[in-house]
Formats: sequence, structure tokens, C-alpha cells
Amino acid sequence: MCGIVGIIEKNSSVSPLIHEALKRLEYRGYDSAGIATIHQNSICIKKDKGKIDEIHQKLDLDSLPGRIGIGHTRWATHGLPSKINAHPHLDCTKKIAVVHNGIIENFLELREDLERRHRFESETDTEVIPHLIEEIILKTRCDLYTATRKALQKIRGTYAIVVIYVEEPNVLVCARNESPLVIGIGKNANYCASDITALLPFTKKIALLNDGEIAAINYDKIHVETINGEVVVKPEIYDISWSPEMAQKGGYPHFMLKEIHEQPHALTGTLLIRPEIIDQVARALNDSKKLYITAAGTSNHAGLAGKYMFSKLSALQSQAIISSEFQESTTNLIDQDTTILAISQSGETADTLNAVRFAKNNGAKIISVTNVMGSTISRLSDLTLYTQAGPEIGVAATKTFIVQLASLALISLQIAEIRGVLESREVDQLREGLMQTPKIVEKTLKKEESLVRDIAYEYAYKPNFLFLGRGISTTTAMEGSLKLKEIAYIHSEAYPAGESKHGPIALIEPGFPVVFITPPDETHEKIIGNIMEVKARGAKIISIAEQNDHDIKKLSDKIISIPPTPTPFSPITYIVPLQLLAYYIATKRGFDPDKPRNLAKSVTVL
Repeated sequence: MCGIVGIIEKNSSVSPLIHEALKRLEYRGYDSAGIATIHQNSICIKKDKGKIDEIHQKLDLDSLPGRIGIGHTRWATHGLPSKINAHPHLDCTKKIAVVHNGIIENFLELREDLERRHRFESETDTEVIPHLIEEIILKTRCDLYTATRKALQKIRGTYAIVVIYVEEPNVLVCARNESPLVIGIGKNANYCASDITALLPFTKKIALLNDGEIAAINYDKIHVETINGEVVVKPEIYDISWSPEMAQKGGYPHFMLKEIHEQPHALTGTLLIRPEIIDQVARALNDSKKLYITAAGTSNHAGLAGKYMFSKLSALQSQAIISSEFQESTTNLIDQDTTILAISQSGETADTLNAVRFAKNNGAKIISVTNVMGSTISRLSDLTLYTQAGPEIGVAATKTFIVQLASLALISLQIAEIRGVLESREVDQLREGLMQTPKIVEKTLKKEESLVRDIAYEYAYKPNFLFLGRGISTTTAMEGSLKLKEIAYIHSEAYPAGESKHGPIALIEPGFPVVFITPPDETHEKIIGNIMEVKARGAKIISIAEQNDHDIKKLSDKIISIPPTPTPFSPITYIVPLQLLAYYIATKRGFDPDKPRNLAKSVTVL
């Protein structure tokens, strides 16, 4: 879950560029950071515990000299956040420096052997890598590229690494296995980093490393081959359309709020995905004999909503299984008749990739929905649908969630048309309604944001929340509850409203806030009964309801109004006030919603 970067320049000092790139990667981890460069036959290194700005203020990261360097921002897995455990890590000779994202599964075994001959300074699994490389160079007198490749052949686990060596000051060596890493192609400079966003200010030409590949990067060329050395690879180069400004705050106090306000634009772009792509995915899903939807976190909530859409609109049976439980839940069920619909914002989510690899190895067809072109999940997939959210920096997913929902809505309507479940007139009406969701979200933001902020401030210090919905609105409740937990650190639970009287209602006492999601669908009458049940026990009712829903208004202490939305697609618009609610509660409580504790944007370790 860490962020790594490497830069080699022909003429200029790289430390300010590495610093800038690390700032763009800080969403991947922010408990420590560091930079190492090569200058005058030595490694120059600055690192410490804390956020990048704090470290820079103390150490002046930009002052490191050298035209080649590596950087790291950490989300701790092995060893507490500390200066000693911060990357980059060095070998005994202080000539080799390594940054690493991932987990070395056999590091204890490797470390136990290496400690007989090497001096370790940290508690991290990463430190075995420079010592392994050091030992291979000393024994075989090979170059850094060969030594790194041989070292990686001894390692089991997930990794993206970048290595520099004092004796070879004109080459970066990088490699990946199940952790993200991209290469940027510049003019008189080349780059590598954990994601494209870090490189946007420097280049828009991106080459993608696949799992099991290693690259030697000079300022004017790159060489890529498989780690086992069997195949030389010519990587495909992509031109990225994102501008650097798309990854900046644009005047908002936090990326999360900016990205909430970008949702109408992101929705519009996604709803304009070429119809032939939607049709191709829809036909593949329609042809499946067994369909499983798998995802993690927020993407899992989108997948659950997709299951409702497929059932209601398309009469297509599917099962939604959270990625971390997928293999255990489907043992002996996956075969060549199975199709997997895998959803991942980054395309690098470890649990989801693990589920995909398991299914693929058992003969399943893989279809993915992701926001990142060339990500690992897309390369494991038979078909990929790319959402159009643009870069999302805030750790708590917002715009990527609703574009996932929009993509699934487009697919479900196309399947309905293929199957003849709905008449063409009905499909056209629903499509037209779906195309209105960007305007609905925009209106909701303009008209309701100040009200949501007032509600958030009023309830900011309540210790518990309950989120209730019925049908597809249960998924909206789950996502709203997750956002509150993620960024405001408030205990909250989400339940199907009909289940509230089977346990959760015992929690209700006077003043307990309960958030209801109440679109005017077939569940509306029943959810009124659920509101009355908790209201009778003293709960404070906060409702998300359609404009002019007088029945819900009478029962609510606070009501947030949504313009009419086609009910199968209500999560797209009804989630927006819940995103704002979590955001304003978090900021009222003094928390940074972009960097919630213990979390990272892309969970790339199991």
C-alpha cells in the first residue's frame, strides 16, 4: 500500500521532482517517507517518520543532490512507523538503496540466513532485498540489473521495487509482482512510480510493467524482460489524457470534497462510454451460465447494487461475493461455465486480484470494471470496461463509486434489451432517466449541501449511527455507513431496514441518529413502518427522500431532498448527501478526510 518513485535525469537534480511525485502518492501511505539519491560516489538519504510536509520542513528533501534517485511514502506492514523503518533501505556497504511496496512472504527465512553475514537496521521485510543484492554482487561480480533479477528469484510475495547502486549511477532497476508499477517516458529523463498520477507533471507517455517483469531504466532508454530472463519484452506505451490539474485540489480544502463535486462530470463521461463496449460486456454476461460479482470495500457495495439491477431489470441471476471471501465461498464451484465480474477502482486491489486469479486458474471468464487503463485487473481480464472518473486522490472513494454504479446500470439495461425482458420503450425511458443523473447530482449538490453541512455539525459528536434502507437502497446505506466510519471514525452500522427489529433496534435510545434511504420504489410503504418503529423509541430520523415526499417528511427530524431519479438507479443520486454528511462530520471533528488513519487508497496487500 506504499507509494514508490524513481527518477533519472540527464541534467537536473531529481530530489525536488521525487518530492513532488511523493506528494501525489501520499494517499497510498503517510506514516513515514524518504528519498535517496546518488552523488559523488555515495548514497545521499533523508527519511523520517511523519507526513511528507513535516519531514520536508525538518530535513529539506529538495536539497539532496544527484541526477538519479528513489523515493517512498509508507503505509506500515512490517515494523512500526519510525525513522529506522522508513524507506529507502540500504545494504551493509551503503552503496545500494531500495524502495518497496508489497510484502515479502519468506522474509523471515531470508533474514535468518542473511543475518549471519549482514547487519540489519530495521524491522521491515524490505531490508532483505538490498542485502540479497549486495551478496550476489560480491559473490558473482555481476551488474545491478542481473543481481536484482537473481535476488527476486529468491523472493516469494508481492512487490514493486526500485533500486539504485553507487557503482552504476546511470541506471534505475525496477520490477513488479502483484503490486502496481508504471514507467514514464520523458525527454532526457525517465521515471517509474506506483501510479500514473505521480508522473502527470513530468510526462503523459506511460509504459506498463506486467507481473514478473524487470526493467533497467536509463535517462534515454528502457530495457524490459521477464525476471526469469527468458523473454525480452517490448512494453506498450500509452498516451494519458489526464492533465496535472485534474489531480490537484482546484481551490477545495480537500480532495474528497473536490471529487464529490466532480461527480456530475465523471457521470457524464461514463454514461458516454461507447455503446458497442457496453454491448460486448452485456452479451458476455448474458451468455454466462454462472455469474459471480466480486469486489472489495466501496466497489463491493457497487457490486451488490449491480446484483439488484441485474435481477430487477435483466432477470439475470448473479451472486455478489466480497473478494476476501471469494475463494472460500466458491471452492469447487468455479469452472469454464463461470463468468466473473470483478470491480476495482484502481485495478490493483489485492483481494480482488486474488479472487480473479483463482477463478481464472479454474477456467472462468473474467470481465472487469476499473478506472485505470492498463491496471493489473485489466490485463487479467478477457474484457474490461473503463469508467471515466479520472484520477481520484481522496482515500474514501466517491466519484469512482457512482461511475461504477452508472456502468452497471448501462450494462443491466443492455442485457434487458438483449433478453427482451423489458420493452424497447421501457428501456429507452430508463436510459433517458439514467442520462439525467449528472444533472440530478449537480442540483443536489447546489441545493442541499448547506443543509447537509448543518445536519453534520449538529450530529458530529454522536458516538453511533444506524443506516437503514430496503432493496437496492440497502447498498446505499452500507456505503453511507462505510464513509462515516472511514473518515469520521464514528461507529456506524448499516442494515436492511426489515432486519432492524431482529437485533439492531435494541440499540435505539432517545437521540440515537438513524439515517433512512427512502426512494419512492416498491419498498417505500414498508420503510415508513420501519421509521415509525425506531421513532417510537426516541430515535432522531434523518431521511434521504425524493422531493415532495410528504409522508417521509412528517416522520423525519431532518430530510434531504433528491430530484426524481429512476428507482433502479437511486444509489447513484442518493449516495451524494451521505458522502457530504461523512465529509462535514469528519472536518467538524478536526480530521483530514483525505488521509484517514490506518487506511490507504489502494489495498495492494492481502
